[in-house]
Amino acid sequence: MSDFSNINVQDMEDGNDKDFYQNFKEKLLDVEQFPSVYKFKFIVKSAFDKEPEIREIFKHTSSKFTFKESSGGKYKSITVETYVNSADEVINYYKSVSQIESVMMM
Repeated sequence: MSDFSNINVQDMEDGNDKDFYQNFKEKLLDVEQFPSVYKFKFIVKSAFDKEPEIREIFKHTSSKFTFKESSGGKYKSITVETYVNSADEVINYYKSVSQIESVMMM
């Protein structure tokens, strides 16, 4: 994993000229080396238990999960570190998680 602390999905521009995921893939290829362990970060309201759905997506045996509640207890952060072979695999994970209602991607 690089020292760039990963690319944040919310920072990506969604311009008319390029597909969002193609732009994201280019950024990943610029700053990451594959295969590697990649860190995914998500935020969800504490009232929603999305842990089982996220665990279902990240089935690789290398997947390590960290959960932390916000100081006010309103939100929970979910960090997943898992082995990925390519930028396309990173994107596929993000696409899968994006189908889970109420999960914000970082």
